[in-house]
Amino acid sequence: MQIAIVGLGRMGANMARRLTRAGHEVVGVDHDPGVAETLAREGAIARAARALPDLTTLLNKPRAVWLMVPAAVVDGTLAELAPLLERGDCVIDGGNSYYHDDIRRAGELAPRGIDYVDCGTSGGVWGLERGYCLMIGGPEAAVKRLDPIFASLAPGRGDVARTPGREKLGGTAEEGYLHCGPAGAGPFVTMVHNGLEYGLMAAYAEGLNIIAHAGCGLAQREVDAETTPLRHPEHFRYDIDLANVTEVWRRGSVVASWLLDLTAQSLAADPRLEGFAGRVSDSGEGRWTVAAAIDAGVPAPVLSAALYSRFESRGEAGIANKVLSAMRFGFGGHLEKKS
Repeated sequence: MQIAIVGLGRMGANMARRLTRAGHEVVGVDHDPGVAETLAREGAIARAARALPDLTTLLNKPRAVWLMVPAAVVDGTLAELAPLLERGDCVIDGGNSYYHDDIRRAGELAPRGIDYVDCGTSGGVWGLERGYCLMIGGPEAAVKRLDPIFASLAPGRGDVARTPGREKLGGTAEEGYLHCGPAGAGPFVTMVHNGLEYGLMAAYAEGLNIIAHAGCGLAQREVDAETTPLRHPEHFRYDIDLANVTEVWRRGSVVASWLLDLTAQSLAADPRLEGFAGRVSDSGEGRWTVAAAIDAGVPAPVLSAALYSRFESRGEAGIANKVLSAMRFGFGGHLEKKS
């Protein structure tokens, strides 16, 4: 099948490579024309376009154009692309867009007969070899027409054991892709998926941090009014290797996961993680998940705490912490201790 990919960064380029390997004809374009030309010489895409007008002329009708650009520039890209498309064409947004935006975009394109499919894409830089988990929203007919593309990008069943009883249910979920519903449904499921990711990552991080402090009883603690005494230092006299802990957890543990695999790899290469400053960004999905939980009246304390932890990691609690110190000084004359 022929498809265009707009945006050939880390994700877009690897998706193009995976589709080309599967026998699809990929036409690519990027804001830097040299990127598409390099991928064409590599054989990762069939043809390179220098701009969106060139791209649409290289495609057979009905055209399918996959946007793999940051959420912030999807609307601008669509504003330039939509006038070049015709009734029967299809746009797929594969980025991390807010599902409200996808509902709006689908509504704007529908009167022109242009299908809008939103596809949450999980897999990161490993997707080229492992495949991508795809969570799809949009018109059923358009999604069905694009099925060969989704099937090629998805990981397939691979060596993952079948869920007992799954053979009776059918569908594409165990192939690694799912049509979740109409416009916005794919990004909604992806949004919660990414919010869940925040919670899982925070749980691993907090647990390993506790183990990292299991030797606090070996250190001499200051004795003053500002330091909580360690009542039983004999309970905290362990020097436990985090790299070995994450490795043993990978094998037979109920907390084993791909995230744990990646953590173990990082600790094996850099036991003290000195290559990282600990400033954790958030790209929006965690916030949107918490907002959806509030709107729906659904409790999500773990995901909310994980999101706030990311804010804390970036120093966003600076004023709050200073206020706390100021109040302690005001009512008790407590002086801040040097770290």
